[in-house]
Amino acid sequence: MKLFQSLLVAPAALGVLAPIAANTAELNLKDVSSYSANSTERIYYSDVYPTDWAFNSIRDVVVSRGCENLIPTGVISRFQAAEIINSCLKDVAQITEQERRLIDEFSSELVIISSRLDSLDSRLSDFEAGSFSATTAASFSVDFAIGAVDGDSSQERTGAVYGYEIGLTTSFTGDDSLDVTLAAGTGGNTLTELDLSEADAGDDALAVDGISYTFPLGDKTTVFVGDGVEGSALFNTACVYEGPTDTLSSCGNVSSGIDEDGMAIGAGAAYDFGNGLTAAVGYEGQGDSSSGLASKEGLDAISGQLAYSTDSYGVSFTYASIETSSTAEDNFTAINAYWRPSEGGMPSISLGYEWKEDDPEVSGWDDSTSYFVGLQWDELGSGTLGLALGTSTPTVTDVDELLMYEAFYSYPVNDSMTVTPLVFVKQQAAGTDDHTGVMIKTSFSF
Repeated sequence: MKLFQSLLVAPAALGVLAPIAANTAELNLKDVSSYSANSTERIYYSDVYPTDWAFNSIRDVVVSRGCENLIPTGVISRFQAAEIINSCLKDVAQITEQERRLIDEFSSELVIISSRLDSLDSRLSDFEAGSFSATTAASFSVDFAIGAVDGDSSQERTGAVYGYEIGLTTSFTGDDSLDVTLAAGTGGNTLTELDLSEADAGDDALAVDGISYTFPLGDKTTVFVGDGVEGSALFNTACVYEGPTDTLSSCGNVSSGIDEDGMAIGAGAAYDFGNGLTAAVGYEGQGDSSSGLASKEGLDAISGQLAYSTDSYGVSFTYASIETSSTAEDNFTAINAYWRPSEGGMPSISLGYEWKEDDPEVSGWDDSTSYFVGLQWDELGSGTLGLALGTSTPTVTDVDELLMYEAFYSYPVNDSMTVTPLVFVKQQAAGTDDHTGVMIKTSFSF
């Protein structure tokens, strides 16, 4: 019997009923029931008192069979007596005359316990047949947010949204991983800078947000394929800043770490050289449409990264080529780095810079740049403080730079609940009011 079943039917509750052998022949409860029906000497008790023969016989059996932890004290019910008898005698090969008399006396209670356990075993079997396999794990997360964005007419009134995700992970070999993410929420309605979950099917609809399979090739290479998962899933971009906003979450690696709308199919591979040095490539395409993968009609994106990281510092170089039409493509290069202090009181520093090179053969295509600076105090009080600035959109040559500033404090209420107040300012083009957001996000993970 499995541990879960044992806990449910422990002796303190119902006992675990087992066949009891009498002398050299096996004694079963049906025989006991028949035997008790023909007995003329049976005496029924509503309770068993210390002065009753049954009480003293149970004490003698418990002591002789080494079940001292079951010795009754005070008045006990008939079912309690039957539980003690069952628990103490369930594994014996032969029974004594005294034990036979006790079995006869409490046979009705033993039969009832047996029927209950048979029903419970059946229900547990049905439960196990429909449950997850032993190699499947589920994780859940819920985010609630409330706030407003001054200067943005669609978000200037106080709004409240939520996001909900379920992550399912299954391994078939112990080294591979089949991952499915289900998402629902209202995150696309307002407070969009928090990028809370919302299924493509609409508000409150739970739908598959991403599915992927990751597996090793040898000792140092890892490969993945997926739908709804970015092609850069195996990248190790050098950034330790963990801000809550969507705009600055890329740490300046805006386009090089490919995650393109309209390119749902992703694949990639990573190679671990050891000692913190890794290399990775990623691909995205339109294989979920009639355009197809790597075809003339479909759009594709490919990216590569070389990264080195340690506990104290890291650096990464990323390059991407992203098709924008059948005749044109954008090429991006990004450099990211971080430094993390070994002592408390100092913030970690994350930096990012990305540029797009101009192609003189494509008219109207201009250079653009993005950058990011983030400071994070991981142990300030009981929580984490973060300050960051970066370009809100890539800055095109000869066009005014538009920046975003943010500050947040993430406070863990307990191991499963975190509250994060956030303030940000997002610059807009000349003649348009800047966006100033004030929000509080509460996150649960379980």
